[in-house]
Amino acid sequence: MHREPPQERLVLAGGGHAHLFVLEQLAQQRSTACRVQLVSPSRWQYYSGMLPGWLAGHYTLEQCRLDLVALCAAAGVEFIEQSVVGLDTRARQVRLEDGRTLAYDRLSLDIGSETRVDWAQDYTGPLLSIKPLERFQADWDALLERFRQHQGGSLAVVGGGAAGVELVMAAARAFEQQDLPVTLWLLAGEAGPLAGMSPGARQRIRRELARCGVRVLSARARGQGSALLAGAESLSVDAVIAASGARAPAWLATTGLALDEAGFVLVDEFQRSPSHPEVSAAGDICARPGTALSRSGVYSVRAGPVLAHNLIATAEGKPLRRYLPRRRSLYLISCGGRRALALWGRLSLAADGCWLWKDWIDRRFMARFKGEESD
Repeated sequence: MHREPPQERLVLAGGGHAHLFVLEQLAQQRSTACRVQLVSPSRWQYYSGMLPGWLAGHYTLEQCRLDLVALCAAAGVEFIEQSVVGLDTRARQVRLEDGRTLAYDRLSLDIGSETRVDWAQDYTGPLLSIKPLERFQADWDALLERFRQHQGGSLAVVGGGAAGVELVMAAARAFEQQDLPVTLWLLAGEAGPLAGMSPGARQRIRRELARCGVRVLSARARGQGSALLAGAESLSVDAVIAASGARAPAWLATTGLALDEAGFVLVDEFQRSPSHPEVSAAGDICARPGTALSRSGVYSVRAGPVLAHNLIATAEGKPLRRYLPRRRSLYLISCGGRRALALWGRLSLAADGCWLWKDWIDRRFMARFKGEESD
């Protein structure tokens, strides 16, 4: 009597961008080789690329999020609404916040990163972190209402990367739309805004920040009571948004997985852990030796189809695909209004047309997973 081989237990930890492609492929190609569970702290997956547009009033909240419950149902995947808080690689078990464990044969991590806020240890004022996005959106609504009641105020954004500059210009647009006089600061670190980008791009983003009325301080931020210290400046602000870089969850250090010096999961060209090949990772949570992958949604989206193929192919005993990162990628940074900065290598351009380009790309991405037609 012929017996089917037992199904592999595949656990997808996190509902990040890369795992969207796994769900898409499972919906298109129902594999009988594995039983799949997806664990996420929320049924909603918020698209980070559209968050500044939501802040600026260009999008509704509904336009910026995907329903993981619906996507899992279409893919034949069990959805579990929980946070992952630990991992036992020897027993092959994922630990959940409610105390339960999930056994796996194969595990894929796409849980994102946390916001680094060590500089704010001594800060006692209101602090909004951009992660998790669901909480940030609720905190932003509350802050906006506070500014309405007080007819204005002051806000500092800490972080000179793409996230920080986009958020501070989106905030400027939001306050302008509601006719609220709010003083805006960007604390961009000693290297200033968009460190590592071309001189032309950095010059252009400074002009865009000035156009939005944002005051830029190129100094490290440090909290001290209700004030922020930045070089010789001491700022007393009503609230602070932390967009100050990524850190890995502390629990990864106890897993035995091979990690880089910053604590992120190392992966090979197949998105697998070199120390535990049964574990894959993608998105902000991973690092790859020999490449300069930034923690950007661009790389997560591009690695997604490769991850999806390899997870299913491994269960079915088929050949794997390599993810080959491009030497350079297109970045589109929104500048508050319907305007964006486009960056390609050392080339850059700030224009209204760049925002239309970004808007088209973002809407097309969301339409793909919502099952809608996109122009």
